[in-house]
Amino acid sequence: MYTLALGPEWLSPEYLIGQFGLIGTLAVVFAESGLFAFLPGDSLLFTAGLFTASGDISQPLWLVCTLIVAAAILGDQVGYLIGKFFGPKLFSRPDSRLFKRENLDAAHDFMDKHGPKAIVLARFVPIIRTFAPMVAGAGAMKYRTFLLFNVIGGIGWGAGVTVLGYNLGQFDVIKNNIETIFIGIVLISVIPVIFEVLKARKHKKAAAAEAPAAVGRQRSAEPQGSAQRGRHAKR
Repeated sequence: MYTLALGPEWLSPEYLIGQFGLIGTLAVVFAESGLFAFLPGDSLLFTAGLFTASGDISQPLWLVCTLIVAAAILGDQVGYLIGKFFGPKLFSRPDSRLFKRENLDAAHDFMDKHGPKAIVLARFVPIIRTFAPMVAGAGAMKYRTFLLFNVIGGIGWGAGVTVLGYNLGQFDVIKNNIETIFIGIVLISVIPVIFEVLKARKHKKAAAAEAPAAVGRQRSAEPQGSAQRGRHAKR
């Protein structure tokens, strides 16, 4: 059995799988796909594959992958429905700790940048993958389009990361350095989030710096306009 000194024990992939087995994995995948952010999605899938290879999860790999993909797709469906029917009200509460407006805005910007394929790309970005289906629902994305990319993303993420863990988990170098692997997965997965946050801050600073200059240009243009109107009036 492996140990992971990263975050609270009850959120570690080892603890979740050890206590709840495959059912716990499916519950977390479902929840993170459209309900709750800050869950160990990537590292949990990698661990599920690794534990399947070692026999700690007794189900065959094909069944594990099939169930994980199904949970991921269903979770996104719930997120889409939440966004469609409750999105504006849900994210308009200023005191909400879970459904923060900035999380919705970040997901919205991500989808604006990448279009429908963002549903696929968001699968591999923590936090964004939770709120992307809500944005799709709130933004009235065509359900057939959403469903298509949802299935593609669910397969790519759910089965892809699990199979990766299964294959790499059979090497001793991976088994003996599992904590480092998990930390690396977490760090790599949050890089896109950090990049988007820094980019948003840069745009805000640029907008804040541009605002006074724009006001100054507007004020400097007003006397000229007034003078011209005065000359026309005298004529």
